[in-house]
Amino acid sequence: MKNAIIIFFVFALVGFGGGYLFSQSGSQEQATAPDNAATEQTQNTADDEKVEVPAPAVSSEGEIFNQKGCLACHSVENLGLQGGATGPDLSQAYVNVEGKHGKPINEFLKEPTSAVMSSVIGGNPLTDDEINKVVEALKIASEK
Repeated sequence: MKNAIIIFFVFALVGFGGGYLFSQSGSQEQATAPDNAATEQTQNTADDEKVEVPAPAVSSEGEIFNQKGCLACHSVENLGLQGGATGPDLSQAYVNVEGKHGKPINEFLKEPTSAVMSSVIGGNPLTDDEINKVVEALKIASEK
């Protein structure tokens, strides 16, 4: 009976350890790919050869979205910025925010009228310089 218990624990440890290692290797690949940094990704070809493909760099006007964490919830498709799907695409925010929220975008970024953005920006307010960078980038995005 004692040997059966020891064998059970050995197999349990091996099983959990293998599962842990397997899950960690998958999460490391996922964690590095969508970073929007200049990381390399692999792409399979028709002959199953792996070719290293550099990830797209964040444009200079889009860097503010990366720095402030906006891309965790939002995308800006017109600037080529892929982000989260929780919030709307911000490509036309420069044009649409005033009609939707009743104030110009620079005022909205200082004091948002939506509950979600109030809590997000309230916890990490933008400086006037950052607001100007965001507004300029969104203006560029709306013109594309």
